[in-house]
Amino acid sequence: MGGEDGHPVADDTSRVAAGEAEATPAGPSPAQDEGAASEAALVESPTEAPGPTADAGLDQSPPQLEAEATPEGASEGDPSPADGGTDTRAAAAQVPEDSTSADRSASSGETPRVSEQGGSAAEADRKPPVDNAVDETSESSVVERRIDSSEAGDNIVDEHARDRSARLGSDALPEARLHAEHSDRADRDALAAAIPTPGDDTPLARELAENARRRIQLTGRRFPKPESPRVLTVANQKGGVGKTTTTVNVAAALAQSGLKALVIDLDPQGNASTALGIDHHAEVPSIYDVLVDGTKLLDVIQPCTTVENLFCAPATIDLAGAEIELVSLVARESRLEKAIAAAGQQGHEFDYILIDCPPSLGLLTVNAMVAASEVFIPIQCEYYALEGLSQLLKNIDLVRVHLNPSLHVSTILLTMYDGRTRLSAQVADEVREHFPEQVLRTTVPRSVRVSEAPSFGETVMTYDPASSGALAYLEAAGEMADRGAAGRT
Repeated sequence: MGGEDGHPVADDTSRVAAGEAEATPAGPSPAQDEGAASEAALVESPTEAPGPTADAGLDQSPPQLEAEATPEGASEGDPSPADGGTDTRAAAAQVPEDSTSADRSASSGETPRVSEQGGSAAEADRKPPVDNAVDETSESSVVERRIDSSEAGDNIVDEHARDRSARLGSDALPEARLHAEHSDRADRDALAAAIPTPGDDTPLARELAENARRRIQLTGRRFPKPESPRVLTVANQKGGVGKTTTTVNVAAALAQSGLKALVIDLDPQGNASTALGIDHHAEVPSIYDVLVDGTKLLDVIQPCTTVENLFCAPATIDLAGAEIELVSLVARESRLEKAIAAAGQQGHEFDYILIDCPPSLGLLTVNAMVAASEVFIPIQCEYYALEGLSQLLKNIDLVRVHLNPSLHVSTILLTMYDGRTRLSAQVADEVREHFPEQVLRTTVPRSVRVSEAPSFGETVMTYDPASSGALAYLEAAGEMADRGAAGRT
């Protein structure tokens, strides 16, 4: 039964206890000492709210009756309510912050709230929070992307493509993987098309916008695997056309895009090995041991530390005398071909094998052309490069007639392109006119970053992936991969 002020009225037991306390002599009892100590502890405690102060003329109840009058769940140190009432503010202050709403309602004397669905508020508090940011329609046609900036450059983080790849896995059906790749490419193209194109009066802004589109379309994209492992000889009898630079950067771009690539350094200078950060001093097992001593190719291959899935068979200075030593050996023109075939039979197949040749037509270059079925020719956008190209094509015809009937020119890449000069445009047009099917759409511009990268033992793909040279090589590698997957090699 409650009083007029809403507080519960103390029962007869409490009144009897109070009467007995008044009749007790003034001397302190053990129970009073305990009550005083409890009150002192409550006053000194900084974390608990002080309870209501009891009448100074009333003594504490005996322990037995106090235990009966104390509500269940209250501690011994709780202060006795004045006039038989309960201080709701003190009770609410003692409820922990992480308690449910039902506990808070019970402590304050309120009626628990009931939700419209029939459940109590306490049940609603115990339910886990709903994350409204979760995209429940991940297969929606509206695809959102997040572009993060990494330490080395701007990298596209395609979360939807990554989720699709995780769901499909390596054992997924080819049709499902093909559908996911087409969907990813369409999404990238749509996002790139949304970037505005500045006018012709701002060439720098146009270049920046174009580079942003290329980053969106290429960075983070997984290139398709070829129908069968592709072996390409990167050759040009003219030096200084970007042959070694093209070899290592295209291989790095393929490896970064999910393919397994191998670079075989057949140039005695060992520049490709240097660019990949591979140790190639005289005592290191190298491609010389494979050609002359018959060492297994897998025994000399080293992984590239800066790019995953990229490997290199280094060249040492010993390779400079290999051509003389090969003259007296049996099957001297096909020793590299047999080494690559033996590695494939042992279950270590690569998606792409790029062979960097010296700028001459000797036994090393002939070995490379016999081992490969395709010739990859980088051409500098100058007229001197065109003169060397005609001689290279004659030598390719000789090797095809006598040693390797499947050899053909499959890819031509224009390098060191300078869009400010008419000469570069004229050379590019002439090469495209004579080789319309072989020339890639991409041209590699002159770039300081491409020249700086080898001095740090890196390719430009890791040295500065946001540079124009890195984007050009990544785009060229993508064209090669698309051709290989379509069987147009």
